[in-house]
Amino acid sequence: MSDRKRADAVYDALLARAGERWVQPRKERTARILDLLDNPQRTYRVVHITGTNGKTSTARMIESLLRAHGLRTGLFTSPHLDRFTERIMIDGEPIDDGAIADAWDEIELFVGMVDDELEAADDAPLTFFELLTVLAFVAAADAPVDVLVLEVGMGGEWDSTNTADGDVAVFAPIDIDHADRLGETITEIAQVKAGIIKEGAAVVSAQQPAEAALVLRRIAAEKNATIAFDGEEFGLAEQKLAVGGQLLTVRGLAGTYVEEYLPIYGAHQGHNAALAVAAVESLIGAASQRIADDIMADGLQGATSPGRLQLLGIAPTVIVDAAHNPHGAKALAQALDDSFDFDEWGLVLGVLADKDAAGIIAHLAPATAHVFATAPTSERANDADAIADLVEQTGHRATVHASLAEAADAAREWAASSDRRAVVIAGSVVLAGEAIVLAEEDDWKSGWRA
Repeated sequence: MSDRKRADAVYDALLARAGERWVQPRKERTARILDLLDNPQRTYRVVHITGTNGKTSTARMIESLLRAHGLRTGLFTSPHLDRFTERIMIDGEPIDDGAIADAWDEIELFVGMVDDELEAADDAPLTFFELLTVLAFVAAADAPVDVLVLEVGMGGEWDSTNTADGDVAVFAPIDIDHADRLGETITEIAQVKAGIIKEGAAVVSAQQPAEAALVLRRIAAEKNATIAFDGEEFGLAEQKLAVGGQLLTVRGLAGTYVEEYLPIYGAHQGHNAALAVAAVESLIGAASQRIADDIMADGLQGATSPGRLQLLGIAPTVIVDAAHNPHGAKALAQALDDSFDFDEWGLVLGVLADKDAAGIIAHLAPATAHVFATAPTSERANDADAIADLVEQTGHRATVHASLAEAADAAREWAASSDRRAVVIAGSVVLAGEAIVLAEEDDWKSGWRA
């Protein structure tokens, strides 16, 4: 059997288990199988990142900066855009099919043992995400990596990733999301996310609502951890548009970095970069060692953020951004205004049913001239007609399209009628992944073809 088929078989085995939306506040089950595996997550340093929006982009920037230091890196993020091996990166590349299959072979016997124990205790078996976390830890140890940049799946305190001990705890902006699991207030959600702070760790945080900041400061003090906030101990000093991205001046914890190029659009990405710089400074030199200029340049210039303000097509311009909650939609709407020079945007919009579609639309519809409503290919997808109805309730125009391909064709044809129009595809990570594949298959960078 080829390595590709072996890796696909691993994914099939994971999909047969309870999915990522099936979440219980239980990290003990993950800890049990890791104990049987002799705790591979303790064989490297860990940068642990949580928050509501910006986690993945920040994690990717941290990983790129660490790799520029000559360190061997692992990166664990979710969800994936195309193939599940994207979730586990080794040295900046999706994990090799053979390596993920070998990691599964290492853990499979112990998976059965723990499942049997759980069944005997009348508990549910290990889930998709619990086992994916274990696979990431084992694969990182097998590589072996020097540092694993680890993105929380949901929340923090009881998330399966919290079986690792983060040397640095990173907090992206905290907002209301997954209220049914994490709490209905910012304070409750921040309390759960603050669970990743370990004894004596370094904590760096984005600017937060006052109630979230209070929680983070309190937990950091209880854990004897240092804490630094964007806008206080470090921050984004200046931001300028540049071809293909932006120039940033960052006031770090250990020094100032002037007009560094980041090949990613969006004002919020500049703040993500400042957060990443502070995290790396905290790891490599206890916030006292300035990152060398050549390393900073290589690290930021090498950063990517697929599915986040990513250019997919030209003539007309088409970008994609996951923007799957109101906070992300607000940042996207601001980026469309700040980072691009178009008079009108067409929005291809598809949202999953468990997301706040009305909240997303409230931010995006006013920023766009025409909404092309569709649905991601998912059992959890919100109906395209329902999305169009929500748009029209805000007084904006929407048309309904049976598939992403049809919506994208209509939007690109609409935009091609004027060089002052462009298209943005948003509302779901699933939709973003489909758009990236479709753009490659239809070669959107060759321009519109009727």
